[in-house]
Amino acid sequence: MAEALSGIRVLEVGGGAALAYAGKLFADFGAEVLKLDAADDPLHAAWPLVEGRSALQAWLNTNKHVTGGSVTALAPGCHVLLDGRATALADEALPPHLIATRISWFGASGPYAGFAATDVTCRALAGVFACTGPVEGPPAMLGGIAGEVLGGIAAFIATAASLWGGGGRRLEASIHEANISIAEYQAAQAVTNPEVEQRLGINRFAPTCPMGVYRCREGWLGVTIVTPAQWRSYCEMVGLPELGQDPDLIVGFDRMRQADRLDAIFSAKLLERTAESWFEEALARRLPFAVVPEMATLLATPTHRARHAFQRVRLGDGSFEGPTLPQRLTRTPPRHAAAPAALPSAAPALQDGAATEALPLKGLRVVDLSMGWAGPYCTRSLGDLGAEIIKVEAIQYPDWWRGVDPRPAFFTERRYEQDVRFAFQNRNKRGITLDLSRPEGAALLQRLVAASDAVVENYAREVLPKLGLDYTVLSRSRPDLVMLSMPAFGAEGPWRDARAYGSTLEHASGLPTVAGPAHAAPMTNQLAYGDPVGGLNAAAALLTALLHRKATGEGQHIDLAQVECMFPLVAPWMIAQSALGDPGPRRGNRHPMLAPHGAFPCAAEGWLAIAVTDDAAWARLCGLMGRADLAALALDARRAREDELEAIIAGWTRGQDADAAMLALQGQGIAAGVVRWPTGLRSDPHLAARGFWQAAERPFLGRHKLPSAPFRPLGGAPLPITRAAPTLGQDNAAILGGLLRLDAARLAALEADGIIGTEAIPAAERKPRSKPAQERISA
Repeated sequence: MAEALSGIRVLEVGGGAALAYAGKLFADFGAEVLKLDAADDPLHAAWPLVEGRSALQAWLNTNKHVTGGSVTALAPGCHVLLDGRATALADEALPPHLIATRISWFGASGPYAGFAATDVTCRALAGVFACTGPVEGPPAMLGGIAGEVLGGIAAFIATAASLWGGGGRRLEASIHEANISIAEYQAAQAVTNPEVEQRLGINRFAPTCPMGVYRCREGWLGVTIVTPAQWRSYCEMVGLPELGQDPDLIVGFDRMRQADRLDAIFSAKLLERTAESWFEEALARRLPFAVVPEMATLLATPTHRARHAFQRVRLGDGSFEGPTLPQRLTRTPPRHAAAPAALPSAAPALQDGAATEALPLKGLRVVDLSMGWAGPYCTRSLGDLGAEIIKVEAIQYPDWWRGVDPRPAFFTERRYEQDVRFAFQNRNKRGITLDLSRPEGAALLQRLVAASDAVVENYAREVLPKLGLDYTVLSRSRPDLVMLSMPAFGAEGPWRDARAYGSTLEHASGLPTVAGPAHAAPMTNQLAYGDPVGGLNAAAALLTALLHRKATGEGQHIDLAQVECMFPLVAPWMIAQSALGDPGPRRGNRHPMLAPHGAFPCAAEGWLAIAVTDDAAWARLCGLMGRADLAALALDARRAREDELEAIIAGWTRGQDADAAMLALQGQGIAAGVVRWPTGLRSDPHLAARGFWQAAERPFLGRHKLPSAPFRPLGGAPLPITRAAPTLGQDNAAILGGLLRLDAARLAALEADGIIGTEAIPAAERKPRSKPAQERISA
């Protein structure tokens, strides 16, 4: 079978999971990846260990050729250099054709650039943990490699885009900035609704309730209720229809105020049946629920096994399973079995041309049919890299991240143009309106697709076929079309019609069963973890397919099951289950290989994440605390006294300002990061120094600040935000009149008929017509 990235040679040098995952994305899609093994790579000792060797490292290094040599000798024969070393090679030593991407915790500039870090301390500074865990603290900090996976995907996106654009480039990707995407919802929404930025307790997140994991007669059920219709249906499902009609419980914020009472009611009701039974009924009712599987169950799930979601990896004389890459290109899928690492082939054909700084995706046109978070985050990433993104909405059914409010003032005051969440996800895009349920609107979309390179959509599975706008139809207009769909569980199988929010995807991935303290219920880690994770993976998938098209002329459909995008985040525990027969205990904020490790209280209700990575770091920490008597404790001794040592550290941090304590620790080379609140990211000194927050001006919203992409030219300014998010139908004339050449009279007729427009229409004023199914699978 043809492979998407065959013919591309990549040199991977340095250490860490982010670098390794970026290389894995290339290798498992057929690129030839030469890995220079680094003796100090922390992955050599990464949990889980099988007979003294890291199974996690083996999974991250599938299909790579581990080799000796030097960067200077090998780089001239490669297309790409992925560089994870703390000190990167000087630019002048690199050949001009090379795309060189440096991957680091905090980027190449700014106050944190030289910080010691681990996955957890980096994510703490990215605003990921502050809203998770018990009200009184400590914030709950998911372990593993979740942050580095996102950093690796970000590095791959920037590198793949540069391969598409051609010319040599020097790039950097920041793991820290990639993870800020997880906190963007609260960072945006808390501007107008500060109640969303709170730590409300395990399995509680504003702005809705219920949302969390509930014990059933057998198993655990992940529940997310957002809309009034979902609330009524859920209450009917559990035999409490009168609760669903209570006017004081229709809105999520109102239910949050009665969360204790409602949790007690539902916890009792859900014990009456098994999680599987509730899930089957939820599927029929189209409620966004999921069985929350433990690792053994996840690996045995028929739906996932039918999609080859798990990759067989050899280690020594044995083998185990880990996640297959989730980017399921239907024509050129990733390898779901690790092939033996072949010796390097003959030198590949290398592109000519000097280094360039032009945006690499300039000239690429993408039609964006997605709404909410995941799909728009995918296309936002492409737009930041220079692609022309044409966002398609309808005046009858605008993007729900503009807000969902049936009251008249929402429309008369154009409040749907004032939501900061929409502004975050839809900058650097153009916007048009088309009613796709009308033949005229559908025909215009087909003409637009014929003039475009790619389509991104996250409709429910059955919607586009009903409208005559699925891949089979659209590819007739553009045979080399690349089209990405984002169903929750894939386009095939018994769960193909399941509805899901980002929280549902996390629940179905099993991540809650390995998170949080052992005595608590499985713990939801984020309000909607699956959305930004799905968006980054979608951008990587689309670029992979576009590179294949560039080489072969072949388009294809991408069936991106968003739940599979969550599997790499759970990889350490999945691998442990497969290789060792046990995912290990739930450790809360502790770490399987490091001690002490946790979140510690500081003055003014602050918290500080600290990770002691080795004996030397422990001795330096003891020096700071004035406890030389403890400095000689080795890892096993520290682990045996972990409760005591955590109390001593908390006693030291409690009276200190969190930022001051972090700087003191970093001054001694100890990994530490303040647990930032999402809104605190706006004033973070490192992000300010890097120009991360860019100002934009937009009608109805005014001046506002937007987060930058997590990749940029090495040592340079962020990729520019040149367009604020479009108002509804803002570019109708430019796209429909300019690109599709409709004259003014035709545009006026379309607007008079409600097929296009610039103002949203309340439901009561919509003309009777066949209603397009507006339900999407991801918020």
